[in-house]
Amino acid sequence: MNRSLTKKELRALYKEKRMALSQDEVNFLSEKIFQNFILQFNITENQKVNIFLPITRLKEINTWLFINYFFDKKIRVFVPRINNHKMISVEIFRDSEFTTNHWGIEEPVSDYTEDVDLDYVITPMLYCDPYGNRIGYGKGFYDAFFSDHWKIRNKIGINLFDPKEDIADVDATDVPLNGLITPSKYFGF
Repeated sequence: MNRSLTKKELRALYKEKRMALSQDEVNFLSEKIFQNFILQFNITENQKVNIFLPITRLKEINTWLFINYFFDKKIRVFVPRINNHKMISVEIFRDSEFTTNHWGIEEPVSDYTEDVDLDYVITPMLYCDPYGNRIGYGKGFYDAFFSDHWKIRNKIGINLFDPKEDIADVDATDVPLNGLITPSKYFGF
């Protein structure tokens, strides 16, 4: 039986674990996650993928590996942008311009969005439990995005750590993932 911890406890624990990694370790693990993603999913031309831009100072997974691969394969790439306290999905291109928001997160300058069905939303997190419940930074943007957009086929988390502990305080507004990719393997939920 897995040990249960609260979101607050898990957020602190996994933030500390991630910050203890060197940038070289993060880059190495990012490459392994990317390779596991490619092995698990056969994404094809013109499919639509929403993926986050990494916050390097927080040692997030290097998603530019994914983004450049998607561009090369002619896969449409969308990234999150906060607009009126809500997360929207904005398509980007190789020549897109970015700005840094007040949280220190890069976002596209463009805020043009259209109501598209997304084949994949590749989701950031600090932790994911063995049931697909994720913990981010606590703002709830992704849960609200998942609830507002029923046209998402696959909600896939990527994380540096395998799921071990259960989240003791999952609530009704938490939207579980369909799968998780770590450096070691793919977990389906």
